[in-house]
Amino acid sequence: MTARRYDAAIMGGGIVGASAALHLARSGLSVVLFERGFCGAGASGVNYGGVRRQGRPPEQIPLSQRAHVIWAQLKSYIGIDGEYIRSGHLKLARSEAEMASLQAYRDRMAGFGLDLELLSGNMLHDRFPMLGKLAVGASYCPDDGHANPRIVSPAFARAAARAGAEIHEQTEVTGIARDLGGFILQAGGQDIRSDILLNCAGPGAALATEAFGETVPLSSGHPCMGVTEPLPPLFGFNLGVEGGGFYARQVTRGNIVFGGGKGYALDESTCRPDMASAMGALQAGSALLPALHKVNVIRFWSGVEAYMPDRNPVLGPSATTPGLLHGFGFSGAGFQIGPAAGAVLADLARDGHTDTPINAFSITRFAGATVPVPAH
Repeated sequence: MTARRYDAAIMGGGIVGASAALHLARSGLSVVLFERGFCGAGASGVNYGGVRRQGRPPEQIPLSQRAHVIWAQLKSYIGIDGEYIRSGHLKLARSEAEMASLQAYRDRMAGFGLDLELLSGNMLHDRFPMLGKLAVGASYCPDDGHANPRIVSPAFARAAARAGAEIHEQTEVTGIARDLGGFILQAGGQDIRSDILLNCAGPGAALATEAFGETVPLSSGHPCMGVTEPLPPLFGFNLGVEGGGFYARQVTRGNIVFGGGKGYALDESTCRPDMASAMGALQAGSALLPALHKVNVIRFWSGVEAYMPDRNPVLGPSATTPGLLHGFGFSGAGFQIGPAAGAVLADLARDGHTDTPINAFSITRFAGATVPVPAH
């Protein structure tokens, strides 16, 4: 039987792969996407939901700014607002050293359009009276925000299907090869041919990299998150902390979604939250938000995220194989930039180039690297 042929095949139905499928299908290309689970149910759907540019390294800002434009038009892309709110992102400092770090970051970001505002002492507490005394200062990015990943990420895949992409869930790619006719994928008991292959498989991306002689130091991480009972309105902003350890946002229903600490792996695709770790994060967070003392937590969860050692993704062409494009390893910070990463991959697949700077994300930066033991 002749294999069915497509312009582009995509491995992975998270927000990056689904965004790429949407952009390519809108361009009139024939697209097939394979997701071994359900689209948006992996890291793209179980993350915390922060939509922030603040805190990213300079090399990610052009990509993040492109995503910022897409988020502003989200409903026109996926048909729903995704509970997206430009609430502002407040990053707290707990010491003068952390405040100095925020100051240095603001200076480095001058000219990138983040409009960062430094607040300290009475100025901070007068403006945000819900904060505890442990917070000595903060950096505020007014146009950052948050959204609901559980509905946003699957909606990208549904939008791609409406645009004409063929989406196969619960269909694992079991084999990949390339010949003079392009790529051959074994998936769902059949062979598929494509001119272009997009590797957006997150922790499973090694199937494609290893098939074509590219070794990357990809490991897995398992963030720990929870959600409280509904509470009266306390704060609208997306809250972070310099140095990490706690983050929180309050949704319109009153629940506070928070995170910090780490879960643990059961196998390569399954993990569990660590209760002690999550409660430790909540306890630490209550010193910054006293209203969190003695709240009821109604659910904990974790997820499997793909990490690179430098915390930058691999995004761009393969170094060994024409037509192979990579988009993985977003290291726990892919939700905001995911829609733009998908758009960049669509640029590369359709046009052979992109105007968004991505040289820092080249897979060649790991030439000769060894693969670490996955982090649990």
